[in-house]
Amino acid sequence: MLNPDQARERAADIVTRATAAGADAADAVYAADMSLDISVRLGALEDVGRSESAELGLRVFVGKRSASVSTSDLSSDALTALVDRAIAMAREAPEDAWAGLAPANRLMHGAPPLLDLDDLAGGGDSASPESLRDVALEAEDAARAVPGVTNSEGGSASASRSIWALATSHGFAAAYAATGYGVSASVLAGEGGAMVRDYAYSSARHRKRLESAAVIGRQAGDRVVARANPGRLASGPMTVVFDPRVGSSLLGHLIGAISGGSITRKTSFLLDALGTQVFARGVTVLDDPHRPHGLRSRPFDGEGLPVSPSTIIADGMLEGWLLDSASARQLGLEPTGHAARGVGGGPGVSTSNLHMAAGKIPVATLIEDITDGVFITELIGMGVNGVTGDYSRGAAGFRIENGLLTGPVAEFTIAGNLKDMYRNLTPANDLEFRYGTNVPTLRIEGMTVASG
Repeated sequence: MLNPDQARERAADIVTRATAAGADAADAVYAADMSLDISVRLGALEDVGRSESAELGLRVFVGKRSASVSTSDLSSDALTALVDRAIAMAREAPEDAWAGLAPANRLMHGAPPLLDLDDLAGGGDSASPESLRDVALEAEDAARAVPGVTNSEGGSASASRSIWALATSHGFAAAYAATGYGVSASVLAGEGGAMVRDYAYSSARHRKRLESAAVIGRQAGDRVVARANPGRLASGPMTVVFDPRVGSSLLGHLIGAISGGSITRKTSFLLDALGTQVFARGVTVLDDPHRPHGLRSRPFDGEGLPVSPSTIIADGMLEGWLLDSASARQLGLEPTGHAARGVGGGPGVSTSNLHMAAGKIPVATLIEDITDGVFITELIGMGVNGVTGDYSRGAAGFRIENGLLTGPVAEFTIAGNLKDMYRNLTPANDLEFRYGTNVPTLRIEGMTVASG
């Protein structure tokens, strides 16, 4: 695998080729990845997977016309053909008044921030299959040792290292490397048609920051045993509490609604919400691309703009849209440093280490006055309308009775509208940074529960 400097040079080289061949402007992405995945089941090795990839993506502009191409053939002749093909395609493409590179005066210059994403000391792309197998076995063994676990879907462990580079024809070229490690276990409880499944996992940029395989295994086992023999809920209005594992999806719907593409296409349930009270007062949503060794940290965005921590929701108020350059031009605004892109196609919009700030209430206090409610640990299906905000998803979890979690429940649907859900949301004080998007335990009043 190339190092970041070599990756940057490769991206810059094809941009130079494109402008020399007649493109008015161009940008390129180079992405390489090496990963090793080990899975075990019932104490035996089940699969060993190793992958290596390297791809180059080129976007060219001819006036207001553009085209994107990509290749995994990085030979000189192949790159020459790629450039010619891209320019020919762009000349035949329809004009787009908003197309173009990011504003030159907004590009990141100087050294990128040090985010500690590359854990060479932990093994990175050289982690051994034997060491990962042992981690996977430890996780599964710990899960299967929990009384009540009846079967296993297996344990797994992984290690990877990736390089990402971006170059533009108007003065930007940079790259960075990142490692990733993971451990997981998935087990079952019950028998026959009454079986239930649950899991636990940990992901980290640095191997030493992974949670213990034994801890992950016990979490998976404890979770599934607690869910065995679920009952049914009565239908009707109910207070719903979301476990942090599933509550983070509520922020995903928010980001989709305030992304530039949704606003320019007028397909967002928050289209007229800028500067208004979207959440209850006291709720704050933040995005921090500079979080050290964060799972989604990055030194610059997908167009070469600098990134910085931002407040998306402040005391319940929606502070701004998330914009790449094209959507910003269309709206007469400035890009926000949230552009993201892969090897193929142009930029879209994405957050980094997105999270909802912790509230002030302990979880026990959050639920102590709930006479009849439900604590959600699993969401099923994708019944969410991004245009209207209507929300309806299958769910499973635990009944809340007189302020306490009691028996497991399953096969029911929770429904509402995201506008109402956000305004009636209260966060607990138990925020932990475990995933790419993180929230504390969340309580929402007045949702509708329908038993299956």
